[in-house]
Amino acid sequence: MHRKWASFSPVYQRFLISYLIVLIIPLIAGYAAYRSSIDVAESSSIENSIMNLNLSKQILEQRLMEVRGFTKQLAINEELNQLIVDPKPFDPNNVYGVRRMQRNLANYSNTNDYLSNFFIYIKNYNLIITPSSVFVRPEHFYELNQFADMSFSNWKTNLLNKTHFNEIIPLRTYTRNDGNTAPRKSSSITFLQSLPINSFSNPQAMVSVVINEAKIGETLNKIVQQYGGWARITDNNGETIYSNGFEETGLNPTSEIPTGLAGDTSRFVNGKLLISIRSDLNGWLYTAGLPKEAFMDKARMIKRVTSTLLITASILGLLIGLLLAYRSSKPIHRLLTVFREQDYPNSSNSSNSNNEYDFLAGNITNLIVNNKLLEKELNDQLPLLRDAFIKRLLVGEFYSLREIEAVSSQIDIVVRGDQGYVALLKINGYGGMDSEDILQELSVARLIIKQALLEMDSDLLVTDLGSDKIAVVFPQVNEASIDIIHSSEAGLLKLLNSIYTQYLLSISIGMGSKYSVLYDMSRSFNEAQNALEYGLYIGADGITHYQDTIHETAMYYYPIEYEQRLLNTLKAGEYEEGRRIMALLFSRNFEERDLSYEMTQQFIIELKGTLLKSIEQRIFHNEALAEKIKNHVVHVHPMEGVAQHRLIFETFIREICDDIVKKESDIRNETVYAVFRHIKEHYPDPELTLYRIAEMVGKPEKYISQLFKEQTGEHLSEYLELVRIKKAAELLLENQLTIDEISLNVGYNSAHSFRRAFKRIKGISPSSFRQTLD
Repeated sequence: MHRKWASFSPVYQRFLISYLIVLIIPLIAGYAAYRSSIDVAESSSIENSIMNLNLSKQILEQRLMEVRGFTKQLAINEELNQLIVDPKPFDPNNVYGVRRMQRNLANYSNTNDYLSNFFIYIKNYNLIITPSSVFVRPEHFYELNQFADMSFSNWKTNLLNKTHFNEIIPLRTYTRNDGNTAPRKSSSITFLQSLPINSFSNPQAMVSVVINEAKIGETLNKIVQQYGGWARITDNNGETIYSNGFEETGLNPTSEIPTGLAGDTSRFVNGKLLISIRSDLNGWLYTAGLPKEAFMDKARMIKRVTSTLLITASILGLLIGLLLAYRSSKPIHRLLTVFREQDYPNSSNSSNSNNEYDFLAGNITNLIVNNKLLEKELNDQLPLLRDAFIKRLLVGEFYSLREIEAVSSQIDIVVRGDQGYVALLKINGYGGMDSEDILQELSVARLIIKQALLEMDSDLLVTDLGSDKIAVVFPQVNEASIDIIHSSEAGLLKLLNSIYTQYLLSISIGMGSKYSVLYDMSRSFNEAQNALEYGLYIGADGITHYQDTIHETAMYYYPIEYEQRLLNTLKAGEYEEGRRIMALLFSRNFEERDLSYEMTQQFIIELKGTLLKSIEQRIFHNEALAEKIKNHVVHVHPMEGVAQHRLIFETFIREICDDIVKKESDIRNETVYAVFRHIKEHYPDPELTLYRIAEMVGKPEKYISQLFKEQTGEHLSEYLELVRIKKAAELLLENQLTIDEISLNVGYNSAHSFRRAFKRIKGISPSSFRQTLD
């Protein structure tokens, strides 16, 4: 060992001695600090975990108290009480009472996400009211919303006709179907309350609130996500209310989990911290299991600090060793450098270097291969993404062309034209059949039909809707004549006749009316659904057009999705889109329908409510204008003519959108001015980057970059460079500082970078620029 040590040159000896001396001291201090932090971190982490679990319990109990408060509010609701005690359930005037009650429920569902799925059963009418609809028979509601392993008779006996007082059904599988999408199954608990509240033996109504397991566990999930453990809630009978990851633990709940009573709230089992808290409100037991190493944050923090000190001390020791070695062996170092440069290819280190390059090359090769595999997987996902995009277009989830263009460009799909119409195809002869063989046969049939449609026109947008339906979008680039539309329909019928001849597939078609913008495609889709249903009802052959269906004229047309779209349009300040929506609503209600005076009043009142909602959202830049519009909206009288109403509402929309546009313009200008000011004040800082500027302004980097380019016509980085070079030219004119000093004063880390930038902007080097002044 001594002989080997002596073979090293003095440079290496001094380097190793200096490194070890500087390295050992912080290593010992860091290890001692780390060990002393373990006990403190463990005790404090247990306290914090119990406190977090208790906070989650309090939040959940508060939300459940709000649900109970909701049932108490229903108990004193005058309209509901009138329906409960009404002796004439078949009085036609009560239809409006039920409708008003349904709208009131819609307002409740917006106040608490625990109330997103509830209903009221009124025994007197034998009907069920939900926030979105009214079911005149409980059977219809049960078909769409039911518990697993519970028949309709059991559901009616145990839920509708039984007295409940703040009763909770433990976690069960619940199936919900809104009629538009596939049924959704989830684990949920159910809160039940009979009305009136004091109806112990003869309830007249019943409120049922279904709370999804995911909503119950929102607060507990934060603990699970933070520490990577599990969480669980059980009631007094040991029934599971909520569970996340507990099933995989294999723990015995009766012996290994703390009871939550005084003195038994936490324990360590198999390297995990188990904590339990029992609720004083309802007796529920809240339990969480956390890996011991996951919550030792304080110890890890000290470890990171220790590692940082160690690395810093090691680097400092390395620099000191290099300095000592250099000062004592400078002549020898020069000789060694020349020797290595000449003999390195033949030295023993050559093989090591080659191995390192091989290792790097191998990793780069693996990276390229993995990147290609990832690209292939993304390409494999494109059909699913495109299918989802078409479905979003059909259901109206897009509110602007910009959003549609952004999504379509990401998935590499092209929508030809801004107009067209939607058709809905149904494969006949499979109603009510859901065996595996039938589903496979339907899958093959859909594939045949879609392939034939795309061969007919590759620009069609085609997607499956359920097992026996296919939606087809016929886009058009320009305004198409009636003859062209009829020609397309003739080609479609010819194609379907060919499919029937070859494969014996009978198909019914519903055709919606033409849409003029892409985000109005949902209207044509809904019309195609109505046309298909009507065609199946009357047994029509071929294509059934929406215009041929029977229009219901008793109620006005103002679906909730159009109200939400109008609110989003006003919030975005898009006047033309708002005016188009208003024109469509007036056309549907006063050209296609013969509304009564009462329905006309209700429609105008709904429009007034929508505008008042937009005002209450505080989207205005000018508060005085907001108050003025609010007063004008309130005083709009339903007695005025239809044309006058349309003109008034379009005027309101223009004023609102103009104010929003002005507000957004002011915000953009203010942001750009803030960027100008920050660059002017901090351009000498070499760390001034787009990230730092965006952080100061409080906006995303991409937004700042695009906004600056739109407002000024040049990139932000180019403007920053111009400011620095302009200031550098002024300093060169003063002729008091060297070029290296000027480069530091204007924000460049190196004089070389400064010289390159100066020559690129001014066309000459800084030294030449200074000489021209002389």
